[in-house]
Amino acid sequence: IEGEVSKLLDAGFIREVHYTTWLANVVMVKKSNGKWRMCTDYTELNKACPKDAYPLPNIDRLVDGGAGHKFLSFLDAYSGYNQIRMHPRDEDKTVFVTESANYCYQVMPFGLKNAGPTYQRLMDRIFHEKIGTSMEVYVDDMVVKSADLPSHEADLTDVFQALRKHQMRLNLDKCVFGVSGGKFLGFMLSSRGIESNPDKFQAIIDMRSPSNLKEVQKLAGRLTTLSRFLPCMAGTSKPILGLLKKANRFQWTDECKASFQLFKERLGTPPVLAKPTPGREVVIYLAVSSEAISAGLIQEQDGQQQRIYFISRVLQDAECRYQLLEKVALGLIYAARRLRQYFQSHTVVV
Repeated sequence: IEGEVSKLLDAGFIREVHYTTWLANVVMVKKSNGKWRMCTDYTELNKACPKDAYPLPNIDRLVDGGAGHKFLSFLDAYSGYNQIRMHPRDEDKTVFVTESANYCYQVMPFGLKNAGPTYQRLMDRIFHEKIGTSMEVYVDDMVVKSADLPSHEADLTDVFQALRKHQMRLNLDKCVFGVSGGKFLGFMLSSRGIESNPDKFQAIIDMRSPSNLKEVQKLAGRLTTLSRFLPCMAGTSKPILGLLKKANRFQWTDECKASFQLFKERLGTPPVLAKPTPGREVVIYLAVSSEAISAGLIQEQDGQQQRIYFISRVLQDAECRYQLLEKVALGLIYAARRLRQYFQSHTVVV
């Protein structure tokens, strides 16, 4: 902690405080790259702060917008939140305690309830002319997209000029320029379309059969993150998800084993989802069973059906007793709500 404090002091991010009415504790959290990050617990301060309702972008829209381009550059801000200054009269509210002294932030720290919306608002204002056309932004993750190399060079020049104008810095260790594909918001984007992170597929393929409830919860969470790529996921995973009910004793049955093996086989050949072509109609296929409803969004392209999105969910107790037509209607309503952005921008054929 003292080492992190020294770095923050040298960077001018914090200053020492002698008297304060607010005080928070710090903890060290290990990052995915093996390094450590000092985090401050602002639970009590967040309870006293009004919520900033500024909306974050829809992740599906950003992923669709970034796919299907030949040239991509992935940008990451350097300590993005710390590039926004705190209002001087609010600095004392961010005080945290260490063994040697108390300090407060002069820049926006991680852990504040409204840090995400504040940063997104800044990005939207800086890049408002480029978002949706030549780039997509989700908080501090950015992707610049272009159809050809000259356009990409021009787009990057515009982005760099905007960053320089507002004195924003990038983390070059996490930036990748002029590539044909890469990771963005947990997905793999390329000119072919949208793929999930291969590590997520492999994590399930390499996973052994769960032996307790905690491992079932881990498996369910991993499947949920891949649900967009898995048709009829809810129905297939019903035996596994049933183990999460409190009334059920844990018992890994042959039905659970078969369901788990089926997922591994499907994930052995990762599907590629297409980006829907604007102005063209999309087709939605509905599937219902005694226990689940599912939908698949498809678009015809050069005589072939391109997969766009899959959704599904398990039916509740009362819904299981619906007539077939009622289940189909429920499936359509569910699809219209979950896939609203596609229903609003395309003619939909059921």
